[in-house]
Amino acid sequence: MPAEPISPVAAPVPAPRKTAPVSHFPFRSTLSLEPLISYWQERERDSNAGVALLARAIGAQVAEADWCRGPLTDHTVLDCNCDLIETLMLAVFPPAASSADITGVIGPFQRRSFYSTRLFEEVMLHKDRTIKQPLNIDMEAMEKQMGLMAYHLILHRVYGAQLPPLGTIIFTVPDYQIGLYRHYGIDFNSDFVTVKLVGEPPVLTPEQMDTLVHNRHRVELWQELLPSEHFELEGFNIIQLMDVTEQEILSELKYDLLERDVLQTPARFEQIQEKLRVLFAEPALQLGIAAYDEKKRAFVDFGRKINHSFLTKQVQHQSADSSFRQIYDRLLHEREPLVLKNVATADIPEDLRRQIMGLGINSAILALLPYGNDTVGLLELGTPKAGSLDEFELDKVAQFLPLFAVAVKRNAEDLQTRVHAIVREKFTAIHPTMEWRFMDAARNLLTQLDSGNRTAEMEAIVFEDVYPLHGSCDIRGSSTARNEAIQQDLIEHLTLANKVLKKASEYQHLPILDELKFYVTKNLRRLKDGILSGDEANIYDSLSREIEPLFEYLATHTPEMRPVITKYWDGIDPKLGILYKRRKDFEISVTMLNEAVGDYLDEEEEKAQQMFPHYFQRYKTDGVEYNIYVGAALVENKPFDLVFLKNLRLWQLLTMVEITRRTAALKETLPVPLETTQLILIHGQSLSIRFRQDERQFDVDGAYNIRYEIIKKRIDKATVLGTDERLTQPGTISLVYAQSREAVEYYEYIDYLQDRGLLEPEVEELELGELQGVKGLLALRVQVKL
Repeated sequence: MPAEPISPVAAPVPAPRKTAPVSHFPFRSTLSLEPLISYWQERERDSNAGVALLARAIGAQVAEADWCRGPLTDHTVLDCNCDLIETLMLAVFPPAASSADITGVIGPFQRRSFYSTRLFEEVMLHKDRTIKQPLNIDMEAMEKQMGLMAYHLILHRVYGAQLPPLGTIIFTVPDYQIGLYRHYGIDFNSDFVTVKLVGEPPVLTPEQMDTLVHNRHRVELWQELLPSEHFELEGFNIIQLMDVTEQEILSELKYDLLERDVLQTPARFEQIQEKLRVLFAEPALQLGIAAYDEKKRAFVDFGRKINHSFLTKQVQHQSADSSFRQIYDRLLHEREPLVLKNVATADIPEDLRRQIMGLGINSAILALLPYGNDTVGLLELGTPKAGSLDEFELDKVAQFLPLFAVAVKRNAEDLQTRVHAIVREKFTAIHPTMEWRFMDAARNLLTQLDSGNRTAEMEAIVFEDVYPLHGSCDIRGSSTARNEAIQQDLIEHLTLANKVLKKASEYQHLPILDELKFYVTKNLRRLKDGILSGDEANIYDSLSREIEPLFEYLATHTPEMRPVITKYWDGIDPKLGILYKRRKDFEISVTMLNEAVGDYLDEEEEKAQQMFPHYFQRYKTDGVEYNIYVGAALVENKPFDLVFLKNLRLWQLLTMVEITRRTAALKETLPVPLETTQLILIHGQSLSIRFRQDERQFDVDGAYNIRYEIIKKRIDKATVLGTDERLTQPGTISLVYAQSREAVEYYEYIDYLQDRGLLEPEVEELELGELQGVKGLLALRVQVKL
């Protein structure tokens, strides 16, 4: 038997009252049936005889009902004349669709409906027939949106502008029948709203029209160009709702499940579950997620001691003959979700049936989460109401199943990187060669933390019996060159400023000009003798705070000064606000050298790693330095032999030769012709290195080994004993050592490279002057063939 059609209903009779317009709505707004009456009058001669007959009958009714004409400020007159209202509204509410439509009528952009379908009344109206406040839009935003729609209507009706729609408005409203909420798309129809002019309408230029069209959401701009006192609105709006809950929920799930850790936090998981309850209109629906560990061939905790599964955590044993394993194998074989419409009668093992029903679940859907050819988890849906989840719900499940698969896959990857996260937190960027050792330490820490030991600390990371190699490519005289560049830039900057001040004295007689000229001249004289610490900062501070603001004043009030002031600003770097010429050339030169050396070292170091894995660290200053450690302790499950150490030492010498040649060839192309010096520190004994967690870096371990670190930090300033000659010289490689036997091996390498034509024949054997805390060092110095 078909359901009885539900016709639109007139408003129940409330206590007499007048409906005030929305509090912040900018226009005078009055309810009126005149636009609807005009609609029927125009159809009294319609080509459709039935429509014309109905229109004439309505016209006769209207002629006898003066109450329905003109502005209706008292809504009670509508409540007392329902027959005419029902007939008039046939233009808006087709009888055949009235049982399914969610449609209501309100005064122009007001909040009280005087006529609606039954569904609209249930969804959108309070008992006094005012529109409910949506859960997702506050009152201020709602009024702003109504105001914008009214402004757009005025611009279209009065000025003929064509504007695109403002976009779909979504109302989220509670559904008290199921105790959840629904999403509705709103169609706001203003066909029966008339715009009335009060006085002359504001005149809009084409440019202002274009500005409004392209600033559709700027209420303050519309209010400025279209003052509300020039317009009134009469008639009524038609509001039609369309249920878009499914589309909105799926869209929200998409964004939610793309976020990291969304399934890790119980509160976020509850939000996901709540959205699925809305999607399925099941307020008691339970969501379960279990991650699958392919290596263990078992479902596991979802990380951080959270298990969102309501099924797998009840199964204590997942052996091959367990009931759950049978269900899982069935899912894996069929690759289709398992629908348990009524758990009590479903074709599943009895013990599993008891466990599921023991959880209060009488209807369920189980679906594997596939990711490519892999299975990453299991999704569970369950409700206490038998029959509520059936095959018809699989279309919905299919739409969000891939989203959960992606989220679970990402979670699995995150779990795999938890150890890496601890390493990054506790240590620093770890070289791949020794990463395994840090991972072991991190796993040990996680084991302690997971066992409840909240005071557990990371164990010490020490590598014993490793051999160090150290090298540097330093830019000769970089500090002097930098100071000279700063000095010359400052002199030119002050000279430009002085020219402006002298010119200003010709037009302005201000004592401050004489004082500033004195300041500039004094600093120019001093800079010609050299630059002192603090000069740069002090001079630039005075220029920016005292002198340059005066230039702005002079440029504004003394037009004759503008050419010389323009010349001043043309010499200033616009980003830095200082004259930046020679220093820029210097820094470009340093960068070019560092990049050439660094890129070459990185390229060669990648090849060296293939010979034998080792620790490598380089860093840039005015030049490039690097440290290498190699030994059995650094690598996992790989035998070490001293031949690998010798190979790295020869590789180091070869790369230094090539660096010397490359930087020498680059000199001619540099804005400032800088030169480099090359240095190698030879250390024949093995040592221990320890990761210093407070400094996030490696350092030698033990008092004896500290001497190596001290030498490494100080040898770049070493001089030849009894002279002021620096050990390191352009075009050469210096090799520093403490004991004569350490140099024997390198004599062989030097002899080999001389034979290849890479080094000059002469080898200098030198004693070095005493360094702070270090004496007795020796060195070899060889000339590179360029």
